Amino acid sequence: MELEQLRIFVAVARCGSFSLGAKKLYISHSTTSRAVAALEAELGVRLLERGNRVLGLTAAGERLLEEAEALLSAAEESAERVRAAAEEQDREKGE
Repeated sequence: MELEQLRIFVAVARCGSFSLGAKKLYISHSTTSRAVAALEAELGVRLLERGNRVLGLTAAGERLLEEAEALLSAAEESAERVRAAAEEQDREKGE
């Protein structure tokens, strides 16, 4: 499971379609479809209920959405803290 796959899954789940999720992320429909299929294969569960252009989440999909949003948020916060530490170190060296 990769952060990019989770980011794509969250966009698809929140937008309710592969096409809208792809547009939101500026990537192709096939990329979104492959990323979600890879997650489903890796986890061994269906994440989305596919219907007439509208996607619904399975129970596993709802759980992954919660977990993925938390992970993505934590990853971004970690990146911000690392950047801040590097900036602080650069300022200390410059003094």
